[in-house]
Amino acid sequence: MFQGFSKETGEFLWELSFHNERPWFLEHKEQFERVLNTPFKELARDTAALLQARFPDMAVQCHISRIYRDARRLFGRGPYKDHMWFTLWDDAGGKDGPAFWFEIGAATYVYGMGFFEAAPAEMELYRRSIDANPARFARLAGDLAAAGNYRVIGPTYARPKGSYYEPLRSWYERKWVGVQATRDLEGEAFTPALPGLLAEAFAELTPMYRFLLEVHLAAGKTEEEGHG
Repeated sequence: MFQGFSKETGEFLWELSFHNERPWFLEHKEQFERVLNTPFKELARDTAALLQARFPDMAVQCHISRIYRDARRLFGRGPYKDHMWFTLWDDAGGKDGPAFWFEIGAATYVYGMGFFEAAPAEMELYRRSIDANPARFARLAGDLAAAGNYRVIGPTYARPKGSYYEPLRSWYERKWVGVQATRDLEGEAFTPALPGLLAEAFAELTPMYRFLLEVHLAAGKTEEEGHG
């Protein structure tokens, strides 16, 4: 059960960013397990269980990142990541669909929900879904804006895709889309309350998640029909 991160968690990640090499990491392997890897896995599993209990109609799946970088993709960087993340998603959409995420770094942690680099055809269907019922989407976006915690993320197109007013334009003009909140690594992150707070945040994001899941499932069905 998750008991909280500590100041030592951030200090370890900070030091790792400056000493990103195998000898240093092996020398600090016990510290890694104690202040980061073990509590991080506990946080992921506890949060997934709470989200599953909140939404029993979902089949919550969880992926926990490893600290080790893919040796084939180092590109001049050290062999270790200076952050870790986990993702949660409904098995109905698969791991390629929208997901919830949590990521921890040396000074901050972030959590959010959305697509990861969705295909252009999927994002085109996403915009058509907004066009089909802009009032529904405005309500979903408005609820998240009212929460005051999240910013819309994702690269934007160079040329406008539509003529929507803000805040819908910030959702509409993305190559992939999500929302994310950033917090300092302190306070509640050092307590057993964090899984519950994340589960509540993910519940707050669930209505928009379900919209994106609908788009993802419809895109998959359209692709299957195209191959039929």
